[in-house]
Amino acid sequence: MPTTAGTGRTGAGELGDREREVLHAVGCGLRDDEIATALALSEEAVAAHLERILGRLGLRDRAAAIVHAFDCGLVTPGQGPRARPVPAAPRTAGTRTSGIRVAEPVVRIAVLGPLRAWQDGRGLDLGHPRRQAVLAALALRAGRALSRQELLDGVWGSEPPVANVVPVHIYRLRRTLRIGDSPDSVIGHDRGGYRLVPGVAEVDVARMEELVTAAGAAHRAGDLIEAVGLCSRALGLFRGELLAGLPGPLAELERLRLGERRIAVAQRKLEWQLRLGRYGEAVAELFPLSTEHPLNELVAAMLMRALSRCGRTADALAVFDRTRRRLAEELGVPPGRVLRQTYRMVLRGDEAGAGPG
Repeated sequence: MPTTAGTGRTGAGELGDREREVLHAVGCGLRDDEIATALALSEEAVAAHLERILGRLGLRDRAAAIVHAFDCGLVTPGQGPRARPVPAAPRTAGTRTSGIRVAEPVVRIAVLGPLRAWQDGRGLDLGHPRRQAVLAALALRAGRALSRQELLDGVWGSEPPVANVVPVHIYRLRRTLRIGDSPDSVIGHDRGGYRLVPGVAEVDVARMEELVTAAGAAHRAGDLIEAVGLCSRALGLFRGELLAGLPGPLAELERLRLGERRIAVAQRKLEWQLRLGRYGEAVAELFPLSTEHPLNELVAAMLMRALSRCGRTADALAVFDRTRRRLAEELGVPPGRVLRQTYRMVLRGDEAGAGPG
């Protein structure tokens, strides 16, 4: 798995206007040729801009640039250059928990694991993997219409079917995802294409982002316990392999983006746990994440910090050695800057000696 640079990245505000446009397009998942067309540049110019972006922001690769575009707010879920975002309808009545409005949707859709959908607590049969991938595309771009061509590109990629299958899959999904007993469906259609009807479907990735936003607000208000709890709830929405078994370039891109998003939330939570002195709790949560992402240097560094705070210096150094070997054997690369810095801090005892800040 590609790894990202550490937490001290430069913001996108350090970039020029054209480079911000390129980073925005990269974050939206566009290829170099698509970016060139959208911005009236040559592909060589796009590649040169991306190289400068990586250097200025201290990012390792394109995957890290995608994640950075989301983290710095340059790209937000459901928005991209191909279509304007559709304003969300008002949330339906519901209960309020930790300051977040909880809707009462008709259908719940989960993408933070294998794709699942429920209506009134009953699991729905979503059919063929390609049909599921079409629904996942709509769920991940909730509130924004996707054209037939965008669905073909995202689900079939460079090998589109000969037959015009998108309307067939949409028709069958609409029959499955009806609104109660009415003939209306959770999937709507307008001149821009197909989209989930705002307010009648809840997607777990949107819920996760609401919880993360609320956690940030709790942190700014000085309530670290609430912030950690909200992060725990956000991370609890992840359940197994992201979009397991779904084909297509869009699912592949979203697995990467959502996996990195999960790690970013885990890092934020770790920082607050360390400030609260909850070292053992952090270790217990980071070990399975490290097993799941053995080549992710940021996860390894977080685990080393937590172990060091617990006084387990030898275990922290063992994590470094194990990760260093895996990187060399499987990717042929040495540890990156963040992992090396963490290793030196553990050797010096900086993490173990520092109290909650």
